[in-house]
Amino acid sequence: MSKLIMLIKANQTNQSITLKIYNMRKITSFLLLAFLLSAFSAPSQSRGILLAPVKIDGKWGYIDKTGKIAINPQFDRAGSFKEGLARIQLGGKYGFIDKNGKITIKPQFEGAWSFQEGLAGIQLGSKCGFIGKTGKIAINPQFDDARWFQEGLAGIKLGDKWGYIDKSGKIAIKLQFDFAGVFKEGLAKILLGGKWGYIDKSGKIAIKPQFDETWWFQEGLAPIKLGGKWGYIDKNGKMVINPQFDEALWFQEGLASIKLGGKWGYIDKTGEIAIKPQFDKTWWFQEGLAPIKPGSQWGYIDKNGKIAIKPQFDDAGVFN
Repeated sequence: MSKLIMLIKANQTNQSITLKIYNMRKITSFLLLAFLLSAFSAPSQSRGILLAPVKIDGKWGYIDKTGKIAINPQFDRAGSFKEGLARIQLGGKYGFIDKNGKITIKPQFEGAWSFQEGLAGIQLGSKCGFIGKTGKIAINPQFDDARWFQEGLAGIKLGDKWGYIDKSGKIAIKLQFDFAGVFKEGLAKILLGGKWGYIDKSGKIAIKPQFDETWWFQEGLAPIKLGGKWGYIDKNGKMVINPQFDEALWFQEGLASIKLGGKWGYIDKTGEIAIKPQFDKTWWFQEGLAPIKPGSQWGYIDKNGKIAIKPQFDDAGVFN
């Protein structure tokens, strides 16, 4: 699974977000990408509260957008809120809490993804399946690995091949890939013959495997790696921003996190530097703020690059 899944290279340095992460997925898969996914929660009084996971003195809790502690640090691990619930770890097991910090699904799983489209991936023993928001098993644990549902499909692994299931648990795209990522904007990244490309929801190759590494599409563009550098392509596979960055993440709220000259900053969709590379690590923007690490501690900046919440946390995730 992935070191990055709570870092990218720290977690692929929570997938390098890459094939290195893919090779580590069996170790940390449930931890990384659950953290990485951006959320789209249904509005309600409780769900409308924006919280972000932070680590203080070895324990995870949650802050609001003012930087104030909203849920006291008490968990061994914690993910961002998705659909009103957040994945947490206590005593070596994973469960879920609501935005009041109340445990809604008791810690019982060896691994867990965040909720997406009403279902969350879980690991029981050595097998992966899916639960509903009451904690009841929706798709029996039977897969060797799995990703979350996105656009009605979830990547699953049986044996040494990946394919996709629908929400009934039925195979929708046959097992044929060396890895299968989540669908975003109608396309999913796949690994085939040592190269990464993209398929559509019928399972047909949309962009032929040719890249050394990739991320998913977001806001019409996807980060790809060629010849040791990262750039961006559009959904036709055309290069839009030439490979030039040491690392890169997807676009969110018009900006993308990139690494250049040993430091992380942000670019806009023209490829121009929007916030100069100056941080030791960054994540993507969510709700107008992004986690940044300018030294040993994490804080948050706004889209002008101004510090919004001063660096003070041992680790941090995005607001949802």
